[in-house]
Amino acid sequence: MPEPEARSPMAVPDVTVVVAVYNTMPYLTACLDSLVGQSLAPGRLEVVAVDDGSTDGGGELLDEYAARHPGLFTVLHQPNSGGPAGPTNRALELARGRYVLFLGADDRLGEEALERLVTAADAWGSDVVVPKQIGVNGRLVPQGIFHADAESVDFTDSALAWALADTKLFRLDLLRRHGLRRDERLKVFSDQPFTLEACLRAARVSVLASYDCYFLVLREDRGNVTERAGVLDRLRGIAALQQVAAELAEPGEELDAIRARSFGWDVPRLLQEGFLLLAEDVQERVCVEAARLVERFGAREVYHRLPPAERVRLELACAVRPEALRDHIRYEAAHGDPPAVVDGGRRYAGFPAFRDARLGLPDELFLLPEEATGAAAGKAAPEAASEAVGKAAPRLDLARQLWRGLVPEQLRRRLRRHPAWRRLADSVNGGRG
Repeated sequence: MPEPEARSPMAVPDVTVVVAVYNTMPYLTACLDSLVGQSLAPGRLEVVAVDDGSTDGGGELLDEYAARHPGLFTVLHQPNSGGPAGPTNRALELARGRYVLFLGADDRLGEEALERLVTAADAWGSDVVVPKQIGVNGRLVPQGIFHADAESVDFTDSALAWALADTKLFRLDLLRRHGLRRDERLKVFSDQPFTLEACLRAARVSVLASYDCYFLVLREDRGNVTERAGVLDRLRGIAALQQVAAELAEPGEELDAIRARSFGWDVPRLLQEGFLLLAEDVQERVCVEAARLVERFGAREVYHRLPPAERVRLELACAVRPEALRDHIRYEAAHGDPPAVVDGGRRYAGFPAFRDARLGLPDELFLLPEEATGAAAGKAAPEAASEAVGKAAPRLDLARQLWRGLVPEQLRRRLRRHPAWRRLADSVNGGRG
């Protein structure tokens, strides 16, 4: 296929925006307009866009914008590669900016986003800057990390573990020094291990929360790549993320925060109502793969951070009991939170699986949050599961959890039914929930 013409030498731009494009019309138009309209002075910005075999006219639109705005766009065309990792890597190879920002082809930027991000990165000496992100059309974007600008954050003092998409500004030298690229074997979530490694290797990660930089759009047809991905592909992406954490994260609070993100949210959400729609053989494979993740990456060591429903779902998957997992999912869908069972001064979530002799799940899995503590370090898996909640752990009050973005949307939906919800929501985030 023809390669783009060689570009003449020029001053190094401040930022390269990488856009991987595959069938994102008509959203691509707004995406490109937001780049043309950036407040950065001419020459400070370059856009490298790779058309990954689009069939909706997106490739032709890229060529039109490149012709109308010479020097701003570099456009490449290639056959479809099956996922965003390949075109993103190809664009990254051509990047010349001091910084790189990855922009989804169905998303868009605020007018001053790039100028503000570069200014912040230069002032703070940042290797990674997390821009304020806004969900559009109902797109869920955890807001916990965006309560204020922060010159330096990490996984132990912020909700960084809930912000692992590559929708950030990265110092290009950091990526090049460590050879960071997307894993092209992953059809989905290839950005998360990439981003995690960049954050763990960065000398400084910062947050720019004072300006709405990045608008993430949920397409009307739910055609975003993560929406189209299969469950097994998602589990492979989660495994890749946890592998990076196992290799690079500091044991203790840093590693636990990353594990709690995956095993408190990413894996359990695959064991919800969508699980019921899968063929029975696929359900069994999902259970087997989830069990491998739990065992391989020490999920039980963070069970004390998880609500009982998530712990129970994970353990039913580990036991490869899809029929029992289906029953549990149906119960949650029909009843929400179960009644509390009080026994011996302790309170348990009274799901039907509690003390079901056929399942043999330990009582400690069902302990309600105020009872739960961490699993005993160094225990064998069954022993660790049974001791997951032995002593009273310090509680993070609900207002702080909401503020830091640690409460998943599913739980927030349940809480909204409670009369005290509006007062609490008003106190922590202006009533937006």
